[in-house]
Amino acid sequence: MAFQPGENQKQVTYQAAHHVLVASALTVKMIHEMLPAAQVGCMIAGGSFYPYTSKPEDVWQSMLDDHDNTFFIDVQARGYYPSYMKSLLASKGVDAIEMADGDEEILKNTVDFVSFSYYASRTSAHNLDELTANEGNVVKSAKNPYLPTSKWGWVIDPLGLRITMNQLYDRYQKPLFLVENGLGAEDTVAADGSINDDYRIDYFREHIKAMADGMADGVPLMGYIAWGVIDLVAASTGQMTKRYGMVYVDKNNDGSGSLKRSKKKSFDWYKQVIASNGTVLS
Repeated sequence: MAFQPGENQKQVTYQAAHHVLVASALTVKMIHEMLPAAQVGCMIAGGSFYPYTSKPEDVWQSMLDDHDNTFFIDVQARGYYPSYMKSLLASKGVDAIEMADGDEEILKNTVDFVSFSYYASRTSAHNLDELTANEGNVVKSAKNPYLPTSKWGWVIDPLGLRITMNQLYDRYQKPLFLVENGLGAEDTVAADGSINDDYRIDYFREHIKAMADGMADGVPLMGYIAWGVIDLVAASTGQMTKRYGMVYVDKNNDGSGSLKRSKKKSFDWYKQVIASNGTVLS
């Protein structure tokens, strides 16, 4: 997006986002008309915002951070702008969004399900600059003293997945689809060529258990997709050494490497999980 000199960039961004939301709703409408049985979804970067303390200011900040994260999905799943729209936009220096005639009616064409990614929870604090920040998260947050972190500073919080599932379903009352879940880690190839990534297996195992607990709570979950099958450049850091895959790719950060593929220990483990539909996790 190109901005003009002196433009209020936030104003332009949110106005453009409105047009995208209208286009999304029109797409949902068209698909439902052409394929009545089809289901259309949207996606959110999932992860609950925990207040750093029980101070009301931290609790309030966690609510504000949650609003900032769910704002667009609220429109796609509910069919209208949320009640907190005016205050959220004002906090960003944005005036009211201009709506064309008919936009409000178009937005009523809501998605059928909400897909989400889950890697980690977040921790909100009113005075984040005064605390140790968890720089590893894509969403900057305070370091949670109760949770372990990966080498890249992402908290490992399986229970947070269950919490996120319940919160999203309570909010939208639509089926969910977990489309990204995984651990970025530095893998070592042993002398015999094996890659024993038990840490990744542990991560998947505990998150799949938490997912099952969320379903037992009554949350309808359409499916689960692990991130990911094969190593690739990590979007958050631009590194090959931050590996998410169950298949190792011989490639380094500087571009060197043969690109040879080899299975990690997690590959056969996850194959067993799929074959058992998640009932065998040992």
